[in-house]
Order: sequence, then C-alpha cells, then structure tokens
Amino acid sequence: MKIAITGFSNSGKTTIFNALTGQRLETAVYPSSGGEPHLGVVGVPDERVDRLSAIFSPKKTTYATVDYIDYIGLTKGDQKQNAKVHALIKDADALLQVVRAFEDPAVMHPLGGVDPLRDLRSIESELILGDFLLVEKRLEGIEESIKKGRKEKISEAERAVLLKCREALEGERPLRELSLGPEELKAVRHLEFLSIKPEVVLLNVAEDEAGGQKAEALVRGAREILGERTAVLALPGKIEMEIAQLAPEEQKAFLEDLKIEEPALKRLIRVSYGLLDLISFFTAGDDEVKAWTIRKDTPAPKAAGKIHSDIEKGFIRAEVIAYDDFIVKSGGSMAEARKLGLLRLEGKDYLVKDGDIINFRFNV
Repeated sequence: MKIAITGFSNSGKTTIFNALTGQRLETAVYPSSGGEPHLGVVGVPDERVDRLSAIFSPKKTTYATVDYIDYIGLTKGDQKQNAKVHALIKDADALLQVVRAFEDPAVMHPLGGVDPLRDLRSIESELILGDFLLVEKRLEGIEESIKKGRKEKISEAERAVLLKCREALEGERPLRELSLGPEELKAVRHLEFLSIKPEVVLLNVAEDEAGGQKAEALVRGAREILGERTAVLALPGKIEMEIAQLAPEEQKAFLEDLKIEEPALKRLIRVSYGLLDLISFFTAGDDEVKAWTIRKDTPAPKAAGKIHSDIEKGFIRAEVIAYDDFIVKSGGSMAEARKLGLLRLEGKDYLVKDGDIINFRFNV
C-alpha cells in the first residue's frame, strides 16, 4: 500500500511523515519550489503476527508494509507547480491530506492565515482542476483522432466515462463521489486521476487542542465538506513526531502521560486499511511468519498470486484456518487444529477472510 502525503506548504506534512516513519527529516520552513521526495516504508503493527511468530519461532518474521511519500506542497492557483506534485503521487493507492489547524507566528501560512476548512476546500479544488485539465486533454485527443479517421485509437467506453467525469468535475465534485462500475474504472485507469483516490484528511492541530471541542468542530466541518467517503482525523503532528522518535518503552510511558490511546501510525494505518477495503492473511511455518495485504473479497487463487504467480497459476486448493480458531480453539497447535477438524480445504471460489492462516496447494 502506497500513501502520498499532500497539502499546502507549511501545513506540517514532513512532521506527519516523521511521525509515521520515525525518521528525523528537517521540518524547517522552506519554499515549496523543489526538492527530492521523501520515502518511508513502515511495518504494519499487527499483534496477530507477533503471536504467530511466538508460536512458530520462525527464522524470519515479516509484517505487511505501508509506503509513505512526502513531497513539496501544493500551491493555490499554480498549475505548473501542482502538476509536478500530481505527477509524482498519481500512482499512490490513497492520499493523506495534511491540513494546518495550528497557529504559529514563526511559520508563515501560504494563504495568509490559518483557516483549515478554507484550505481543505482549496486543496480539493486543486485536485479537481488537475483532473479536469487531464479529462479535457484526453477528450481533445479523442476528437482529433475522430477528425483524422483513426477510429482504431478511439475507445467509446473511455469516451463515455470521460464525459461523465467532466460533468462531475465541472460541478466541482471529486471523482470519488461518482459511482463508476468496474468496467468504467478500467476504461480510465491509465489516466490515474487524483480526485478519484481514497482520501484521509488529517487536521494538524496544536497539542493543547487535541481531543478538544475546537478540534471536534473542525472534524465535523471537514466531514460536511467532504462527505462520508473521506476519513477525517485531528492529531497534534508535532507531539506525534516526538513520540515516534522515542524508544518503545518511553513511547508507552509518554502516551499514558498524555492520555493518548495509540500513536498516529496505528490509527492512520487502521483507517487507511478500512478506506481501501484491505485485509491481511497469514502464512506461517518454521521458515517464516508473514502477513500479506489484499483487498476484501479477494478469491483464493488471486491471494495466492501475492506470494508468487506460479502458485496462482497452479492453484489446486487452499488449506485454511481462521486466526481466532487457531489461537482459541486449538491453543496455537496445527496438530490439534487438524484433530478438531478446524482446518478447511477451500477451492477457487473461496473469498479470503481477514486473519485467515493459509497454506496453498499448487502444481506447476
């Protein structure tokens, strides 16, 4: 899973990136005109992986991962600058929009003052405008092909979807609000629209406002603007960054002292998984215990393909046991699970469930 962190400059994007990855990138004020992207790969915290690893004592334990990318900020009305940002993040699975909700006279705001809901509308407008320009360019290309008689280069399915997209964008609606079917999505997938991507909005609040009435009011306001398809959180980025850079035992004490239930990393990953309809299944043995990330309702052969394409091609059946059954009913013993008949043989039509422990049988 790849998540692109976006937002206006000086909103705290790099602070949030540090909070999520534990890195220590400089967060000083800088102009949003260039620079290299920051990349971070984070293991997904999962107590089930820890438990399985303790049971199997494998040579290797591998968690699912999330890739975060942080780049220069968006600039209101600057199409050239924003096109640069959009080009870098267009292949992300989801967007994490960081919106400034903290006051700090030492950190200038690119729009002259702190107004989170105004900024949120502006960011959405920039995404919508970027997609609108892309739709217009593609439709112009299709019309040009029609004029020149190059019918073989014209996809009527794509054209129909583009017209539907243009209508929504002209109405200042992000494409994620459209109910496009699988075939419609497939027809325009190559264009990599940004406003169609699942989105998490993180309101970067001051430490003393986290969990307070002001933060809660901002979350409600953001949800009214964005609708139900976008997740909204309010977190104090600076404190979360400091927490992420502590040793695990210090983290726990600090969180308890601040009465924070869990660090930003865990909250955001959980929200992101839900937003993208992602689940995890496990493979477990003496060599390795590993978590694999797939979309909800993925058929068993396709899930096997996450491990290796040969397993998908030669899929015979899947030997499956639910994590809870393995831990609770069999006491963490595969031998006992077999004895109790908890292991099931599933075929090609089986839809993998979150927490399934699977051994794939295949023949190539």
